[in-house]
Amino acid sequence: MNATATKLEYVKAEPISLKSHPDFSEVWLHEQISRDTSILGLGELDVLKRERVQVGAGRLDMLLTDSDPDSPTRYEVEIMLGPTDPSHLIRTIEYWDIERRRYPAYDHIAVLVAEQVTARFLNVISLFAGSIPIIAIQLNALRVNNMVVLDFVKVVDQRQLREDDTLDAGGSAEPDVDRSTWDARVGAAIMKLCDQVAQIANETAEPKLELKYKKGFVALSVPGSFFNVLGLGPRKDFLRIRFRVQDPETWVKRLSEAGVETELKDGTLVLVRLRKGDFEHNEGLLRELVHQAIKEKAEN
Repeated sequence: MNATATKLEYVKAEPISLKSHPDFSEVWLHEQISRDTSILGLGELDVLKRERVQVGAGRLDMLLTDSDPDSPTRYEVEIMLGPTDPSHLIRTIEYWDIERRRYPAYDHIAVLVAEQVTARFLNVISLFAGSIPIIAIQLNALRVNNMVVLDFVKVVDQRQLREDDTLDAGGSAEPDVDRSTWDARVGAAIMKLCDQVAQIANETAEPKLELKYKKGFVALSVPGSFFNVLGLGPRKDFLRIRFRVQDPETWVKRLSEAGVETELKDGTLVLVRLRKGDFEHNEGLLRELVHQAIKEKAEN
């Protein structure tokens, strides 16, 4: 133990209500979050827009985005002093839906912030499990001497959608395109990686899968089915693939050790970026991963 370390002393904190306090307001709270978005507990996020106008639906309090240029996530944030109420929840979901349909190439997460997340809200939000990615954050304001501490606590974190919802971010309105559109956008070489993934998947998949070309993504699907089995995100320099498999941490470690660019997203999703030479150098490992993902999808 460092003998020169400052000794910490206990100080009792007094819970206060920002809504009832004359010195605070929603505008003040917006300012604090904008200055340091990390206080929400969602990571280092950038503010894209405050008071974003939604045509025919009011204003979104705050639109935030992460810093990943390849797979950015946008957070539609609604902030309310006091307890949650039905209109607050409706606005949060409505603004999320407007933004995801307007910009389907991004992942979108609805975020509701309130001083009191009521039991009624928790019961209602459980009905949306698997359909709407939503985070509820309770703000606890604490007075310590003549200072105020803002403590943001996630009480609901339902980011994971069913795989078909996650990949088809634009809903049924997401338009189909043809193969030539993607060839022109990212090049034939990257699209051949999609073909390789499809070929490997069909070594074990029953029924056989086909590539489905949408405006914002490419997916492996059962012919004639709405549901996607595997989602592909072609880019000019790599192919992004999302795998939902058991023991994702182990897969991230194995892929990383093999030199394949990968990361763990939201604790459950293996996000892989395949370059043109990755199949030649790691074909066995990638085949094993694709086969496992197809098998687990068929079992669920």
